[in-house]
Amino acid sequence: MDKIALTAGALYVIVLLRAAGTFAVGWLAGAGARRSRFAGRISSAKFLRAERAIQRWGAPVVAVSFLTVGFQTAANFLAGSMRMPLPRYLPALFVGGAAWALIYATAGLGVLEMLGRLFAERTALGVSAVAALLLAVCGVVVYRRRRTVLSSGDTVADESR
Repeated sequence: MDKIALTAGALYVIVLLRAAGTFAVGWLAGAGARRSRFAGRISSAKFLRAERAIQRWGAPVVAVSFLTVGFQTAANFLAGSMRMPLPRYLPALFVGGAAWALIYATAGLGVLEMLGRLFAERTALGVSAVAALLLAVCGVVVYRRRRTVLSSGDTVADESR
């Protein structure tokens, strides 16, 4: 239990620093954009309406984003660039970050221990499992790339008619 608590604590500090840093970078990028040639575009009524909605309702999105893979950085950056008030952002950061740290500390350590046992007790099976996983990932990547190329090729052929 001490190992999980220590891991969760370390992960919590890491996620707080990373997410708050991403929020700060977003805040600075938003401030820079407001002073740049894009200032006219981001001061439109639609943009201001979206900004107010994110400032008001974005905290639950930020908190839930920690339970997703690949969306939390975008959510924190967007919250910063859209100037979400800190009294709304910080509770979402603390709750979402705690959930993320606990999930990764418990499930992550469990998976690592299982893999360690697998490789220690049955090395050939472990190597085979990793090779199968890598082949599956490569297959998915190749399939998606081919599908993207074929669909973009169809679009170009349709436009030339």
